[in-house]
Amino acid sequence: MHNSPGQTQPIFARVMAQVVSYIFHPLFIPAYVMAFLLYVHPYAFIGFDDRMKMLRLASVIVSTALLPAFSVFLLWRLDFTKSIHLRTQRERIIPYAIAMIFYFWVWYVFKNLSDTPLAAKQFLLGVFLAVCGAWMANIWFKVSMHSIAVGGVLAFFVMQALTNPSIGGVYLSIAIFLTGLVCTARFIVSDHTRGEIYGGLLIGILAQLVAVVFT
Repeated sequence: MHNSPGQTQPIFARVMAQVVSYIFHPLFIPAYVMAFLLYVHPYAFIGFDDRMKMLRLASVIVSTALLPAFSVFLLWRLDFTKSIHLRTQRERIIPYAIAMIFYFWVWYVFKNLSDTPLAAKQFLLGVFLAVCGAWMANIWFKVSMHSIAVGGVLAFFVMQALTNPSIGGVYLSIAIFLTGLVCTARFIVSDHTRGEIYGGLLIGILAQLVAVVFT
């Protein structure tokens, strides 16, 4: 049994850590990054009108957040899992497999759209590979899904900063800050060990690096 570091933290710290964990839930991260690419990135979706941008963002939200979340809810209601929080390795097996299907689909669709920028293709492939990595790591330990997500975001923004100087500076700084913030929050309010959180970071980072190589 692991002792959670958060047990010794003040109640305010635990509440704030819980809020951070919900806001930056792994299911929301792909939509956040896609929104950045659509509405903030200076070179990504050039020439897209508001309607096209909204449709692209909606497709990502449905495939990477709503459908996986609904699947977990159904598994819980059908008693395949004891909690929607998926607190054990066993409970995460089927949700990971379901997520892989949805994440592969959204990447495949975007990959085959000729107007999809390279950065979006790379990120979505990295997200799919991260889920695959999480599913495999789950065989041995309960890797942190939050740290996988922010590890991918960190790697993505580092690589964007290397190829697009305008993405460096403030955006990269925010990515670094959020990575530290989310991981600290998980140390406080989850039962993950340091190895499970750092392992998640490594999986997320490697997934994005592999995506760049194969895109």
